[in-house]
Amino acid sequence: MRKSLIIIILMLVACNISAQAKNDHLKQQKKMKNATILHNANEFVLEGDYESFLAYCTPGTKWVFVGERTLNGKEEVRAYMKEFYYEPPVFSVEKTIEDGDFVMVTGEIRLKNKDGKYEHFDYCDLWRFEDGKIAELKAFVIEKK
Repeated sequence: MRKSLIIIILMLVACNISAQAKNDHLKQQKKMKNATILHNANEFVLEGDYESFLAYCTPGTKWVFVGERTLNGKEEVRAYMKEFYYEPPVFSVEKTIEDGDFVMVTGEIRLKNKDGKYEHFDYCDLWRFEDGKIAELKAFVIEKK
């Protein structure tokens, strides 16, 4: 009887450990969801397909470029891209950190200006998501001299 009880307890512990491992795996998959969405959307920016990128944004998306300007809604973001992205930007990602509905990305970006010369910047972007769509951006962008 005692051996049976020990075996049952061990089986319950093993099931609990297995369930916890599956739960941790599911949390990890969910954790990367918004970062993956962002990186997929940014592939369209690299290709110059801004409309496909905008499909990843909520209608009321808000972009704050700290110390510069705030864009409210897709139309203002679209106008910004038209004004500043003479050619698709060239950017690299150094780090991506995701926490719930927020994704923070750091890296470098190069934008071609009106004179056809590239301007170089470091950036730290904090993205907020709602239901898998980009709802807000708070961007810290510093020009490299």
